[in-house]
Amino acid sequence: MALDPSTLLILTIALAAAAALYLAVEWGVVRERSLLLWSSGFAIIALGSFLALLRSRGYLLIGIWFANGMLIAAHACFLAGVAWFTRTRLSHRWWLLALLWLVMLCLPAQPWWSRVMLGVQSLMIAAVTLRASHLLRPHGASLSVGAVQLRYVLLAHGLFYVAKAIVAIVPGTLLDLAAFGGAVIRISLIEGAMAIMLIALSMTGTERYRREQHIGQLAARDPLTGLLNRRALKTSAPALLAQASVQHPGAVLLIDIDNFKQVNDLHGHAAGDQLLEALSMLLHEVLPEAALAARLGGDEFVILLQDASTDQVTHLGESLRQGFAHVAGKSFPTPDPVSLSVGGSVFETPPADLESLLAHTDVALYDAKRAGRDRVVVGLVGTPEV
Repeated sequence: MALDPSTLLILTIALAAAAALYLAVEWGVVRERSLLLWSSGFAIIALGSFLALLRSRGYLLIGIWFANGMLIAAHACFLAGVAWFTRTRLSHRWWLLALLWLVMLCLPAQPWWSRVMLGVQSLMIAAVTLRASHLLRPHGASLSVGAVQLRYVLLAHGLFYVAKAIVAIVPGTLLDLAAFGGAVIRISLIEGAMAIMLIALSMTGTERYRREQHIGQLAARDPLTGLLNRRALKTSAPALLAQASVQHPGAVLLIDIDNFKQVNDLHGHAAGDQLLEALSMLLHEVLPEAALAARLGGDEFVILLQDASTDQVTHLGESLRQGFAHVAGKSFPTPDPVSLSVGGSVFETPPADLESLLAHTDVALYDAKRAGRDRVVVGLVGTPEV
């Protein structure tokens, strides 16, 4: 089968339709909007390529202007999908491209019409595609393999359209949009079919990597509070504990909610869950960025800090205790006050392991409860609690 323009268009329709269906199925599973936008883009390409076949039957307005306009719209969908993926808000000025394309309708039917149409269309697609590629730059962090592939495929695709726009204005170049005449148009059709395959595969890989990351994050988080669970804490703690030194001591705080059972008994387990969520929000507000916070289970929480003195740990514990008491007393009154007991340990050398450190700190927590609860007890590892 010869790769004439009509055959290439039919191949493009098949590839774009398959990509649209595949991405739509992926969207149906994970409901990620970027997949839906990308699927819409390929569906538009399939429809636009079908309309392009009509130009051979004399339907030039639909087969050229409308079909090429849909190609621009498809790439706009790709840009919108990338913007959603990267959590970037696009400027409303991109809508000026639609206005510019409408202005193209006013061009007179002159011999240079094909050059202007092809050049302007190519520049518009290049602008949209290169912007999408730029949005996928690393931002200081590594991209997934799929995202890197998508970035460079879009970059190459955009640069191709820049070259296509330049060639369109070169004197002596044969261009005939109505009859698919000229090597530039044939090369463009081949490149378009290849780009569909590469872009679709890259888009799928990009979203799958993000989904796998999300699943991994869910497995490491307590489902109620969003804090680390015990397993994730054991994995993350060694790197932080190893940084402890005399100049930059580390610290651990064990937190237990006093009289928590009364909240569940008087206000229901939903109220108890709300109180646990309120404590987790308080932890997010007051803890430094490098700290690790986890829910060990029930109403017991742990915090790991780096570069923290005894005074700083005590101050942090007091801030949590006072803030939580205010929230609990206001929202869920009980006969006995719902409060926090906090035990803390400061260590100047890396401990043998997390469990031994927690066991030492549990003694400080027990002292806080034995002294009447609703208090903070902090000490140095290897010395009596103070």
